[in-house]
Amino acid sequence: MNTQIIGVAGSNGSGKDTVMQLLSNKYEYLFISVTDLLAAELEKRGEPTDRAHKAALSAEWRREHGMGVVVQKAYETWEQQASTYKGVVVGSLRHPGEADAIHELGGTMLWIDADPRVRYERIQANAEARGRAIEDAITFEQFLADEEREKYPTGDAATLSTMAVKERCDLFLDNDGESIEGFERTVERVLELGETED
Repeated sequence: MNTQIIGVAGSNGSGKDTVMQLLSNKYEYLFISVTDLLAAELEKRGEPTDRAHKAALSAEWRREHGMGVVVQKAYETWEQQASTYKGVVVGSLRHPGEADAIHELGGTMLWIDADPRVRYERIQANAEARGRAIEDAITFEQFLADEEREKYPTGDAATLSTMAVKERCDLFLDNDGESIEGFERTVERVLELGETED
């Protein structure tokens, strides 16, 4: 398994950032967040950085530059600094073209999931620390509706389709537990990153 290039996908609040931070902090991976790339561009344009605007911008980029554009951008950034990092981790991927691009580069796709109520409560508890207090101030019902809208294309081939991403993943993790340390050990074991204790 090639873990030099890792694409991370999964449901909202499942622990994708935890995985990416682990790979960055402990294993010297370059951590590139698609969410952050989109937010930065929206801020540059003076537009809101909510989920709907990020989805629209990512679709715009795909129409203009190809379905795997965000992965290609991340890979090029890593190539310029490859001597500094052991690999690159790209997340949160929400389009099948992005998963395909990870595979074309010889990488591995990881899908993370957890119970919806657990994920919602995590997001609410961590919203301020993640700088998303306004964006994440939604009801559980809205949380589920937002997620449902991203599962399948709502427009042309450039729109989000997280279920198609899941179908392309190589590895799957459940993160219903409360222990971040336990989850990190599971990630290390699944990605074969080194010796871990059970």
